[in-house]
Amino acid sequence: MHSLKRTRVTRIALPLAVTGTLLAGAADARTLSYATGYAPQSIGAEAGNAFADAMADYSDDALSVKVYPQSLLSFSETPSGVRDGMADIGLVLTPYFPAEFPSTNLAAEVSMLLELTDAPADTAGLAYAGAMSEYLFNHCPECTGEFEAQNQVFIGGGGTSPYMMLCNTPVRNLEELEGKRVRIGGAQWSRWAEDLGASPVSVPQHETYEALSQGVVDCTIHSAPELTIVKLMEVVSDITTGAPGGVFAGVGNTVNQDAWASLSEDERNAVLHASAVLSAELSWGYAEAARDNMQTAEELDRVTIHDASDALKERTRAFIRQDLDNMAATYAEKYDVNNAGDMIETFRPILEKWVSLVDGVDSSDALAELYWQEVFSKVDVGRHGL
Repeated sequence: MHSLKRTRVTRIALPLAVTGTLLAGAADARTLSYATGYAPQSIGAEAGNAFADAMADYSDDALSVKVYPQSLLSFSETPSGVRDGMADIGLVLTPYFPAEFPSTNLAAEVSMLLELTDAPADTAGLAYAGAMSEYLFNHCPECTGEFEAQNQVFIGGGGTSPYMMLCNTPVRNLEELEGKRVRIGGAQWSRWAEDLGASPVSVPQHETYEALSQGVVDCTIHSAPELTIVKLMEVVSDITTGAPGGVFAGVGNTVNQDAWASLSEDERNAVLHASAVLSAELSWGYAEAARDNMQTAEELDRVTIHDASDALKERTRAFIRQDLDNMAATYAEKYDVNNAGDMIETFRPILEKWVSLVDGVDSSDALAELYWQEVFSKVDVGRHGL
């Protein structure tokens, strides 16, 4: 968790009259509600708690946050709930809403670009989260406009660890992938599976365990944290790293536009600073869980970890290069995103920069500071979202 130094001991030592004034100020603090579809004690819920701690710290207790994990709004209800003021702030998974967030989803869907940058698995999601935030804040008015059309203001993102193949049979090369039924969780991975001769299958995440255990699918494309989040460690026998790659980054931390406008500029800065912490905690949490789960898998006799063959990796890279062109045409045709090709070319160097920026980051605190200094602190709170 993000460790924030609070001056509680100093406050206790203050004269009684001053202490009373401070307590009165704390009682007058404005409380903002934060809704997340993540379950209590999950990576996402803990990131929400870090967000609340950071908000109190950076606003000098003028703002407080009440976190509602998997209670006030589900993931499917969050965009409309934040739009209508049922929650002041919420975590929106934009791929759930393709018609509402096409430009944002385009940037999230090209995450397999990571495989063309040689980004280390440990930091790939950290880099993508930083790149997405920088791109949406500074280079994609279409993206921020999509949130504003939903009466929301974008205030940050997040990224998972890399996606890999979690299987109940060895799938190490093109020959073994041929004809396999693969559970997919995103359009890019579906296209990858089809291109490489597998059969993509749409299965809700909560049904993946049963689908693997009963042989309905041979593999699922997931990140390593799902080995424990969905308990897939119990039904997976083979893990293949290095393909297909990419991360899930269709994450938008958003605040109700009316609530945002009602805040002072100092308070908006505090919200953004706390949101940088949330982005770091969420992304770091997935990276840390991935490392822990892979170490656990290595220690289990019944699970074998493979690296994708060189031919499978090269075929994957060839698919990615071709898919970028196809994706631009698809988004133009399906969602009227007519500058999709230009958007991808704008995003690509930003991602490459972030792959370098996160190199050597060794804690969620350091990551939060990097996000703040490089992106969030530079947002013009007198104009953004207003």
